[in-house]
Amino acid sequence: MPPLAIRQLRDLMRYRFKLTNFRSSEKNRLQNCLTVTNIQLGNVVSDTFGKSSMNIIDKILANPLDTSFDIEPLIHGSMKDKLPELELAIEGFIAPEQAAKLKVIKQHYEDLESRKADLEHIILSLAKPYSEEINLILTVPSFKNIFSAIAVVSEIGVNMDVFPTAKHCCSWGGAYSHE
Repeated sequence: MPPLAIRQLRDLMRYRFKLTNFRSSEKNRLQNCLTVTNIQLGNVVSDTFGKSSMNIIDKILANPLDTSFDIEPLIHGSMKDKLPELELAIEGFIAPEQAAKLKVIKQHYEDLESRKADLEHIILSLAKPYSEEINLILTVPSFKNIFSAIAVVSEIGVNMDVFPTAKHCCSWGGAYSHE
């Protein structure tokens, strides 16, 4: 059994994973609502949750019955090149009920983002004693995100003496990393 600090870190990292999944579900739900209302932003932009897209969605939700607004002031950078496509993409119709649903989904998504950020702050604080191990893991190719490295520490700990062989360590990490 790993020490208490590692178990606490594991618990928080697993909860972070759940929040990430909830957030992804809300993103999919919002995209589905847009599709149902024939708002096709996803066909024009690479990220429906990018700054320009969210500005357009906010404008639509402010007055769902008016889609004839000027979107140029709402978009940034290279998105300006897609202005004609964006104007066509927002020609859908949003019923008031659908707009209300979109607002709830968007708010829930934003709340999940905030809660995940709060949790990550706690995780980073708890992970400080393991910064040497985390930095070592980050030297492994493909490990670019500190939370991926923390996940490894939280699942297998930092004391490798408890594993008789590398195969035992990999077996433990593989068996418990997806809970």
